[in-house]
Amino acid sequence: MDSHDGVRGILMAAALGPVLAVLLTACATDPPDPAAPQGTSAASVPAEPVAAGLEAPWSVAFLDGTPLVSERDSARILEVADDGTTREVGVVEGVDAAGEGGLLGLALDDEDRLYAYSTGTDGNRVQRYDLAGGPGALTLGEPTTILDGLPSASVHDGGRLAFGPDGMLYATVGDAGDRDSAQDLGSLGGKILRMTPDGDVPTDNPFAGSLVYSYGHRNVQGLAWADDGTLFATEFGQDTWDELNVITPGANYGWPEVEGIAERDDFVDPVQQWSPADASPSGMAHVDGTLFVANLRGQVLRTVPVSDPTTSSEHLAGEHGRLRDAVAAPDGALWIVTNNTDGRGDPGPDDDRILAVDVRP
Repeated sequence: MDSHDGVRGILMAAALGPVLAVLLTACATDPPDPAAPQGTSAASVPAEPVAAGLEAPWSVAFLDGTPLVSERDSARILEVADDGTTREVGVVEGVDAAGEGGLLGLALDDEDRLYAYSTGTDGNRVQRYDLAGGPGALTLGEPTTILDGLPSASVHDGGRLAFGPDGMLYATVGDAGDRDSAQDLGSLGGKILRMTPDGDVPTDNPFAGSLVYSYGHRNVQGLAWADDGTLFATEFGQDTWDELNVITPGANYGWPEVEGIAERDDFVDPVQQWSPADASPSGMAHVDGTLFVANLRGQVLRTVPVSDPTTSSEHLAGEHGRLRDAVAAPDGALWIVTNNTDGRGDPGPDDDRILAVDVRP
């Protein structure tokens, strides 16, 4: 949007033509051996600062062009102004921030209501908030809990929220350390859930009366839809393979029976896999036919062409540390959220930050 063409207007497309050619087309390589780590290195791409001094930021959602950011441990929701300063919109009450738990994903519906996934004392939950005021004066209303009692632990909490093109709310729930729950359709652990904006079960979900959309997941933290409605998900593996999956309603993705490409008829294989040391894929965005994947341990921004999701390229390798989220901004830029203050990174003086890369043609 025009309001972001100042500090956030960042990079002129004419100056970035050669860089964008690398960023958006370097994925066009021959399909690699599926049993090997996949991805090719690529040159650095310019990234401009949007905001700095954040504490373990996790998710970004846009309210009519105004960015809202969640901080995992403080449970604060922040508004980012055009000049990069932040102000507190509100604090999600009752958050039990321990390990990987805390205030995680944010999403907004078409009525400008804010949804937050957070860890409470009785498990993970999804809450909805009305927002009052305009840019520079937003305030958080009282929560409506639409789903609670989700499995939680100091690890594998999932936490990504996103509205699909069907208007339904999707939520990723990790196995919370209980591996077998991922194969148990009676548990919501290790699943991708699909629900109405009120938390009800849609009538066309694959399992009658259940929020479960897909299962056999260890810890999904990235969701993105291609233009044709195909849903992609990134998933943390254990010791062997991280995954990029195409999600089919009702499908079983194998955890903990298999990890990565197993070629077994009873499980759906990922379209791409990476060594956890090179990846740990978290948030993901789709822009103009390319998936952008933020990686934590790998400290890279990975690009995957939707036309051939078995291939990928790496960018920004090691330049900004751990990357938690990749988000398509309303002005067409790609926003990248770093995560160096989460207890596992090596923070610099300005961390954590939100960076912007112009990926417009």
